[in-house]
Amino acid sequence: MLRFAANLTMLYPEYPFLERFDRAAADGFQAVEFFFPYGTPAETFSQALERNQQELVLFNMPLGDWDAGERGFASQPSRCDDFRAGLDQAVAYGKALRPPRINCPSGPEGNDAQPWPTLVENMTMAARALADIDVQLVVEPINRNDVPGAVISNVEQALALFEKVDSDNIAIQFDLWHSLRAGEDPFSVLKSHMDRIAHIQIADVPGRHQPGTGEVDFEKLFTLIDNSGYQGWVSLEYHPQGGTQESFSTLRQMGILG
Repeated sequence: MLRFAANLTMLYPEYPFLERFDRAAADGFQAVEFFFPYGTPAETFSQALERNQQELVLFNMPLGDWDAGERGFASQPSRCDDFRAGLDQAVAYGKALRPPRINCPSGPEGNDAQPWPTLVENMTMAARALADIDVQLVVEPINRNDVPGAVISNVEQALALFEKVDSDNIAIQFDLWHSLRAGEDPFSVLKSHMDRIAHIQIADVPGRHQPGTGEVDFEKLFTLIDNSGYQGWVSLEYHPQGGTQESFSTLRQMGILG
């Protein structure tokens, strides 16, 4: 049976961030994720999770100045110090919040030469550091329409990276939106590589809105995932078209949400 989580960075934009935990719980979500915890005391999130009896299933490593357009620097030799500092932050919050997984996209290549050796070194370091606190590193391929120059933009590139990383504490975060935008056939990818996928995020295409607003056959998708024996979470990571509660209508009709 599939388990669904709410991405609180995208869902419930009608409400202050900490209130989104309560709203998600009222809608039946026992698990949540969000982009970044940094800048807020971990205890603040722990209290929100505890009062709603929710599990935090994922957050991202620091990816730079998000509001200014930065989307990660794990592949950039000139940003290695920033990566190490960000890893220290992620480990500290990971110890406090205990998510099963922390995500680190590759980010775009910079002006430096040789992004792959840097990426391999940084991902090896992150995988080992997170293993020490019993958290799995996941790598999310990001399509190059959204992040030009993204070094890991599809699942095959992620698997090639894993062959070079000196740790087995690493898996794929599969984002349906990015997969389709990258030109992949997500059904084929999921059939072929589910054993390497530890977390899934969904949004309809085009528009990155809720299921039922675009072209994806979600009944087929959910059946495939469920029949595969996948044990992770499926996170709703979309921009609601209309109010958040209204955006659940198709999922409720499918019996996914109560």
